[in-house]
Amino acid sequence: MMRVALICDFAEENWPSMDLVAEMLVENLHADYRTVIEATAMRPRMIPRFARLPFVRKKRGASNLDRLVNRFWDYPRRLLRQGRDFDLYHVLDHSYAQLVNQLPAERTMVTCHDLDTFRCLLDPEREPRPRLFRAMAGRILGGLRRAERVSCASVATRDQILAHGLLPPERVVLIPYGVHPACSPNPDPSADAEASRLLGPSGADTIDILHVGSTIARKRIDTLLRVTAAVRRGFHRVRLVRIGSPFTADQCRLIAELDLGRSILQLPFVERPVLAAVYRRAALMMLPSEREGFGLPVIEAMACGTPVVASDLPALREAGGKAATYCPATDVGAWSKTITGLLRERRNWPERWDERRSDALAWAGRFSWREYTRQTVRLYEEMLCRQASSASILQ
Repeated sequence: MMRVALICDFAEENWPSMDLVAEMLVENLHADYRTVIEATAMRPRMIPRFARLPFVRKKRGASNLDRLVNRFWDYPRRLLRQGRDFDLYHVLDHSYAQLVNQLPAERTMVTCHDLDTFRCLLDPEREPRPRLFRAMAGRILGGLRRAERVSCASVATRDQILAHGLLPPERVVLIPYGVHPACSPNPDPSADAEASRLLGPSGADTIDILHVGSTIARKRIDTLLRVTAAVRRGFHRVRLVRIGSPFTADQCRLIAELDLGRSILQLPFVERPVLAAVYRRAALMMLPSEREGFGLPVIEAMACGTPVVASDLPALREAGGKAATYCPATDVGAWSKTITGLLRERRNWPERWDERRSDALAWAGRFSWREYTRQTVRLYEEMLCRQASSASILQ
């Protein structure tokens, strides 16, 4: 049996995309490779220290301190105590790559989703950060560069790693992500009922535009809001449905300025089957990010038969192919014109709309977590063979 430690994020981070990669890999390893691989998911609980102190007023700052201590102190020491009984180690989030420094690097791989964590080092003029943050990012980057293999979900991320000279080409591998099994155009009575409860009744004139993800700066929520306001001038029943982290204070002010308060439904992250039901209910899905490492919402929406309009980024073009529609990330006019045209097509030419949905479904069928797992297992085997060869030479 090959013993593999799958090193996951703290659950308290609440990063659904990172958790999804871990969940799907564990599930498929147990389903298809349980006779040859003993996969152990390591996901310790975060120990709260500063957030519990009664005199700490700035809870967000205290939570960030807790994250820092747990990531750089508690987790590494847990690996030193419990993580030595494995043949291979797979760190499933590049922002935890500092853990490689506590592991046998020659038997460790890291999944790198994007290079955002390292922008303060790679592009300090555009991403200025305090010295402590840069030191933290440098520690993480150092761990990433020590890993025997780094897998990327997109050519765009792989090419960025190589362009910055972070790793040699032979140590960087492309393994695209998959689509969650719940993402399907087929009805799911239980999930559909929960989606209806959250969204309200669906009428013939209901037009929901969906956005899924966080509200950090690179997601360009400002573009999302301005485009929604512009599209509503021609389609008064348009509503923006957002699933993910809450709006920031600046975003709330922009909502008030655009008078969008009654035209937005904000939902927290929901269970995967319910998310799929919301995808099915949406007229289309928008992703106006200015940077992405892959674009999971793109393939998930298309797997549910929902057309997608995304920023014209290399990584999102990889995810959406010719089945998605693309606009420049910050060009509100282009987004508004494109989405208005699509909604008119949906209303006036249903046969074209059905073709668009069919194209989306066909394209999304290319992405499979089972295939992702198969390629990852092949990488595990290559790493073990390499170690065996090295040991043989030394003997």
